[in-house]
Amino acid sequence: MSTENTMRAISQDILGGPEVLREVELERPEPRANEVLVRVRAAGLNPTDWKHRALGIFLGEPPFVLGWDVSGVVEATGFGASDFTVGDEVFGMLPYPYGAGSHAEYVIAPARALVPKPAGIDHVGAGALPLVSLTAWQALVEHADLQPGQRVLIHAAAGGVGHVAVQIAKARGAYVIGTASSGKHAFLRELGVDEVIDYRESDFAEAVKDVDVVLDTMGGDHALRSLRVLRPGGVVVSILPGTGPEVHEEAERLGVRVQFVLVDADRAGMKAIAELVEAGKLRPAIAGTFPLADAAEAHALGDTGRTTGKLVLTVD
Repeated sequence: MSTENTMRAISQDILGGPEVLREVELERPEPRANEVLVRVRAAGLNPTDWKHRALGIFLGEPPFVLGWDVSGVVEATGFGASDFTVGDEVFGMLPYPYGAGSHAEYVIAPARALVPKPAGIDHVGAGALPLVSLTAWQALVEHADLQPGQRVLIHAAAGGVGHVAVQIAKARGAYVIGTASSGKHAFLRELGVDEVIDYRESDFAEAVKDVDVVLDTMGGDHALRSLRVLRPGGVVVSILPGTGPEVHEEAERLGVRVQFVLVDADRAGMKAIAELVEAGKLRPAIAGTFPLADAAEAHALGDTGRTTGKLVLTVD
């Protein structure tokens, strides 16, 4: 049980499966200059959480507390963090990749990583959005400059990043093609996807052509294969590592572009996301919610790779 100066958090001492996660009691952090202490109400889970749990990746060896998504209430502010006052409801993404720590009762965030939580969405919804929304926004809007009427192919369109990217692309006035297993096609139609491809039944590289933008959320050889569906001058934006220098060489040969991007905390992007939420153009699909203490159960479900939308931890 946490006290006035401590907090509950989900940590791990070794890398491994969901079973390595455990609830611990840690010292409650204090905000420094330009920082905000947030009392966490909800924190989304993302594939990067289970990958870091198992492999360490950017964070190296544990112990560490995972979680980059956060929605909650301002508990305290450091000097200079004058945009917020105690009691404000906020949401945002902690600096990726080294700023993890939202799977806890409290977390420190740079003030400029946060924006006011839209009134029209609850903490669970707000906590599900930041990382996937910023990923999709930065990929489609900032890197690909997606324009009205353009054709965009979104891989794994029913996944965490994918289903948000669909909504952002539709809000931009694009024609959206999405790949997903057949059981998720109705869900994607509801989101506004114009054309759905069952990746189990057909090869997207043969089924699609004349695309302006491809969002690769799969990695592996998807970026390389996606180059074939682009029209001249088109771009593949991938959020995962590619297959090596051959993908850039092939892009140059075909007269198209490929970019590999990593999401970054950004207030302007979060404001744009909040505006889409307020306008009713962006809503997360919640695949499941789990109390903080059941983080391992949530990770086990995430490990299956079969969820539609987002998993979220809730903190009372």
